[in-house]
Amino acid sequence: MLATATPAPLMPLRDWSRLVAWRRVRFVLLLSVPFSLMNSATSATTPTWIWFIRVAITGLLALMAFGVFEQWPATLPKRLARWVLQLVALVVAVPIGAAIAYWVTTGELAFWREPLRLTGYRHIFFQGILFGPWIALGAMVRQREALAHEQALAFALERSQFERQALDARLKLMQAQVQPHFLFNTLANVRALVRTGSPQAPAVLDALINYLRAAVPRLDETASTLGHELQLVRAYLELMHMRMPDRLQFAIHADAAAETLRCPPMTLLTLVENAVRHGIDPGEEGGRIEVSVSLRDGRCIVRVTDTGVGLQPAADGGLGTGLATLRERLQLAFGGDARLSLTGLVPQGVAAEIEFPAQPVPVA
Repeated sequence: MLATATPAPLMPLRDWSRLVAWRRVRFVLLLSVPFSLMNSATSATTPTWIWFIRVAITGLLALMAFGVFEQWPATLPKRLARWVLQLVALVVAVPIGAAIAYWVTTGELAFWREPLRLTGYRHIFFQGILFGPWIALGAMVRQREALAHEQALAFALERSQFERQALDARLKLMQAQVQPHFLFNTLANVRALVRTGSPQAPAVLDALINYLRAAVPRLDETASTLGHELQLVRAYLELMHMRMPDRLQFAIHADAAAETLRCPPMTLLTLVENAVRHGIDPGEEGGRIEVSVSLRDGRCIVRVTDTGVGLQPAADGGLGTGLATLRERLQLAFGGDARLSLTGLVPQGVAAEIEFPAQPVPVA
């Protein structure tokens, strides 16, 4: 991986504060301890702390040279790998740094005139040339592994954000498909009353206005509460009861604690509307619809039962368009942690049940 030449380095350019970053300086100082002890063991005349200063100065200057070419120049020829340039700079900086270290600790530029000092300089020089490049290579490998890990985390976060946006877009698309489904069905019911000249038509229209006033502002919402959903269900059932007062009875029961919980828009209304259309409407005697919402073990259970004609198979053998769309919306909204089931009742009727996590509405 180190031998791959790239036009631009992995590190951000022109971040010169990295040259004196404490983490790097601390690494050099800690590494200087064993080398200064090793040199002190071979020299009885020079204290250990002097060796530490010499090794530390040499290491810090080599570190700075390594760091400069880590960021400069901004681009390199394709045939020249940046890590090679850094290692060359380190090798060149070691003898220069060792010379400066001896000048600082002895106060003399011509330190090589003293045989013992020249020997000590050679020790630091050869140690730097021998160990420095390997230490630098190890640091680069570790640095690139850390960078790769950070990039993987960033990519995972970005991917999750894109997936969330895709789910939101899909939910909105499905919500747009649901909107005309309810509005057209409700308007068709009112049209039937008007065509038959029913004296209840004005009252039904008033009820329809109340229903639309409650429903339309929430059609584009991606989050609603069970309390809002129950309001829509009650308005819809009252509207349907005015249309067929002798054939439709209904009751609604809900735990007060459940009314503030999150619920995808039009969820309850889909079940109730399905019960009216496919259970109550086809039967001559009509029937009764009961809606119940309860909490159990951190789960919300919504149950809609009717005493209509019972289960009627869809043309495709599935749930039908409305319920199939509702099931997919629930899966998207709760990440697969939701369940929709239909059960036939005895002697007749259907029970539709939804179970999903009891979650509060997220704060915008």
